[in-house]
Amino acid sequence: MNKSLFSEFEEVSAKAWKQQIQVELKGADFNEKLVTHTENSIDIKPFYHSEDVEEFSSVASSEWKICQGFLFDEKTEINNIIDAVNRGAEQVLLRVASTSTPLHSIITALNEKEVKPIIEFKKVHFSELQKLISDFTGKAVFVIDPLAKLGKTGNWYANQKTDFQFLKEISAQENYNITLQLKHYQQAGATHVQQLAYAMAHLNEYLNVADNQSYLQQIKSLHLQVAIGGNYFFEIAKLRALRILMFSLLSEYQLEIPIKITAEPSQRNKTLYDYNVNMLRTTTECMSAILGGADVVCNLNYDTIYQNENEFADRISRNQLLILKNESYFDKVQNPADGSYYIEKIKQQLQEQALEIFKDLEQGGGLIQQLFEGKIQKKIKEQDAKEREEISAGKKKLVGTNAYENKDERLNLAFEKNPFLEKQPRKTLIEPILECRVAEDVEKERMTKTQQD
Repeated sequence: MNKSLFSEFEEVSAKAWKQQIQVELKGADFNEKLVTHTENSIDIKPFYHSEDVEEFSSVASSEWKICQGFLFDEKTEINNIIDAVNRGAEQVLLRVASTSTPLHSIITALNEKEVKPIIEFKKVHFSELQKLISDFTGKAVFVIDPLAKLGKTGNWYANQKTDFQFLKEISAQENYNITLQLKHYQQAGATHVQQLAYAMAHLNEYLNVADNQSYLQQIKSLHLQVAIGGNYFFEIAKLRALRILMFSLLSEYQLEIPIKITAEPSQRNKTLYDYNVNMLRTTTECMSAILGGADVVCNLNYDTIYQNENEFADRISRNQLLILKNESYFDKVQNPADGSYYIEKIKQQLQEQALEIFKDLEQGGGLIQQLFEGKIQKKIKEQDAKEREEISAGKKKLVGTNAYENKDERLNLAFEKNPFLEKQPRKTLIEPILECRVAEDVEKERMTKTQQD
């Protein structure tokens, strides 16, 4: 910027701005009227100034890719996935039922389109996964995250020793990467600070698996899968802070490896009532992901909480990203959030608080021990309960559900998928971290009232 354009204007200090605001308030309390308190114990001020930020830390990011997610099994039409690629999907995420599912045809077909799919598994048999990794080295990213499995389900794939031993065995493979599935922390209700702290502790457990430096040197990249909520600016700051914190942790192990972030809108704030609003939510959440520096953005279908995948919803979710990239030019400027005093200050505060929680976690034995002691689950449940209460009381707004709702709206109760949290009784090693939507209580209450009427 050419500073000479502003040479005739005097700089205004933060103190002077605040004094003028006090005058405009005519005696009203500044903090009470204009300062917003958040769940992260971070107060949002009405303005931010260069004095709030001592120095900026740029978060470099590469050009982001449009991703389309698919459930994949033996009955899935491969042509539908290839059609999505032909229509603009630059990356594909396959959610596969089991490692025994035949994958050769789909991986080959996608590779021919120069797409290396990201593949997640619901059920994992290590012998089958080992063969897949050997057969498709460099052709697909296979997601294997025992700690996410433990956190979400309460059980390991096999057991801790076997799971971690498998990670060490596959480290010799070409292009070995660590993949962290971090979405469940956000979708269960954790604050931004908690999400960052748990992500660091999550990674640190895997780095601690190493009994020698050669294992660590085999790691080629770190892939992070994160969920993006509806707090627009905080989510931008969260992603920027996440990358910096992970780089910082890796540097403690003398590692310099690339970090790839795949971001996806959260299901936590999605609703059954006025469900078309979900399109607006996912659009702004994808914007946060892009501005925060995500490498891959995988949109969420607006009807995903109650309906199976369908061509219309798939097309809409893909087109949202195509519009952001090709018509809104969200790919034309690198690191567009650089230079924002507000985002930078929030990012720094998130980093500082997350680092303190991370240190406490490590002093308390680390993530695994804290999960087995139930301390992490307890903190997330407390935050979840607080947010649910705010939604029920109307203190926190969800448009169409508890704000500006259509009182005459009636839901079609023939859902293809159960939109509510299902607790399946089973034996677990720990209490699982349950992902749930924050609108569920209000929706159930409205549905009951409607049926009674």
